[in-house]
Amino acid sequence: MPRMDHRSALRALLLPACAIICSHVLGPVGAFLYNNRYAGDQVFRIHPKNDDEVQTLKNILGPMQVDFWQPNSASLICQNATVDVHVKRNDTPAVHARLKQEHIDYGVSISNLQKEIEKQSGYRSSRKRRSEFQYDYEVYHSLEEIQSWMFEMNRTQAHLVDLFSVGKSYEGRPLYVLQVGKRSRRQKKAVWIDCGVHAREWIGPAFCQWFVREAVSSYQLDSGMRRLLNQLTFYIMPVFNVDGYYFSWTKDRFWRKTRSKNHKFHCRGVDANRNWKVKWCAQGASTHPCDDTYCGPFPESEPEVKAVAKFLRKHKKRVKAYISIHAYAQMLLYPYSYKYTTIPNFDCVESAARSAVTALYAAYGLKYRYGPASTTLYISSGSSIDWAYKNGIPYTFAFELRDTGHFGFLLPESLIGPTCTETTRAVKAIASGVLKKCK
Repeated sequence: MPRMDHRSALRALLLPACAIICSHVLGPVGAFLYNNRYAGDQVFRIHPKNDDEVQTLKNILGPMQVDFWQPNSASLICQNATVDVHVKRNDTPAVHARLKQEHIDYGVSISNLQKEIEKQSGYRSSRKRRSEFQYDYEVYHSLEEIQSWMFEMNRTQAHLVDLFSVGKSYEGRPLYVLQVGKRSRRQKKAVWIDCGVHAREWIGPAFCQWFVREAVSSYQLDSGMRRLLNQLTFYIMPVFNVDGYYFSWTKDRFWRKTRSKNHKFHCRGVDANRNWKVKWCAQGASTHPCDDTYCGPFPESEPEVKAVAKFLRKHKKRVKAYISIHAYAQMLLYPYSYKYTTIPNFDCVESAARSAVTALYAAYGLKYRYGPASTTLYISSGSSIDWAYKNGIPYTFAFELRDTGHFGFLLPESLIGPTCTETTRAVKAIASGVLKKCK
């Protein structure tokens, strides 16, 4: 990949200062974050025990404008599986009343969503979050800050890092990727990692930044990391869904989709993990533009998906692993998502997954479930891991990071460090597996 030119390097020097100034205008700051829109909203944790309760729950929640956290649509509610749902303050009394009336087991995991958001995003000093001199990897960063950081890594770590763009988003933002690894004349095997496909999953971009920092800072000291960077190229995309991520900072903390416009409906956006050209818009995806799992008008309709797919197709002979970072559930998933069939190289992929969750567990004793996405999580079509696998990438994984629902999408900044530390171990285990020949 060509390095950024001198003009771009100069822009990289100016951008951090711009981001520091702009973030005060664009970031979620003020008397109340997001204009206090979530005051009194609650997150319910519901436990339907049989098919009757499942159907009743669908009937209760279906007509309401609720925000499904887990699973991500009413159609995926099933017995003996927890349902996490964000309910607006005006609807909470009715939901409480109906659940009690139907004797469905439930609790309230977050009693005032606005307070939880304030707690997570915090009123910290602008110096701590936005210091030019010491980037804080244990706070969440806005899109402007992340992009400035990428330019800075490209400028200061030129021996290991290259910055390039694979295209532009729907709203015209560049889709930046960091190429990390020791330069080599020979064609090295590659690992792709993307974060921030779903805008509200902030721990994803935090991990991608953490992993790059860890790779660069431990290159001299850690022989394992040095071997990986010498023998592999990592393509790391910290924010896949740039428009959605920006929107989740400025307007709606729980926005999930892209921000493309639909000409027939006022609803915006497509689920970027249902828009890939593999069993597109079948089970686990929605045809309605207002749904969070909307598959889009056609495969690769989203410029973000199309740009990444084009890049991966171009480099598919070298890319041996595809990793997509999501939240939340504490799972490591591999194909297939859209059907229950076992993949041809199941033994190799399952072994890599087992090594990854074992490495992850060794950090803090956190247990991850792992297995095919269809049976471990739920059926979904048009997913990136299925597309990558079908396009010849032998190891494709989706991580669902912490937690299992106590904080949900509002994972506290105090847990960024532990989450990223353990996940880095897991990713290193997968990358090490790529270097070995699996029989």
